[in-house]
Amino acid sequence: MGFIQGYDKETLQEIVDRSAVYDRLVEITGQRSFPSQLEQVWLYKVLGELDDALQIAAHAVRLARMSGTRKDLLHARVMHASVNHLRGAYSRAEAELTTCIEEAEGQKWGRIGALAYSHRGKVRYDAGDYEGARSDFKRELFLRQEMGADDETLEQTLTFIEAAESKRGATTTGLFA
Repeated sequence: MGFIQGYDKETLQEIVDRSAVYDRLVEITGQRSFPSQLEQVWLYKVLGELDDALQIAAHAVRLARMSGTRKDLLHARVMHASVNHLRGAYSRAEAELTTCIEEAEGQKWGRIGALAYSHRGKVRYDAGDYEGARSDFKRELFLRQEMGADDETLEQTLTFIEAAESKRGATTTGLFA
């Protein structure tokens, strides 16, 4: 999305143009299509409006179950889990993302699989499982390379891998100091 200006090197979360995000939210609020629901989840999430994001994410999951495709449902579940992650429900988010990853890999849906790996890596990173985060980010990188992602996307994933390696190294060093 064009709103992303970068990623915080410590939290790995998006740095966004908040004004542009608010403007876009005003523009699409009230739209009920599935894509607009997912976009609203993301917009509310990056603004830190997690209650609103969770409510719309739950609605998007219901909408996808009733009238969407399996891919739609998987995408909605990934977004729902990403909101739970930011709400601090790490175990719930990781479990949901793990089932999403399993289905995406079973169906060979690389794009959704990469998204789910990225989000699960961030959950693990925040939960202090830096080895698990590193593994997820590496798998994300592999899937994105397979799909022919642009250099900027691949570089960002490499930054996530480096952040997890750095944290893992600092934790390991701290154990023996």
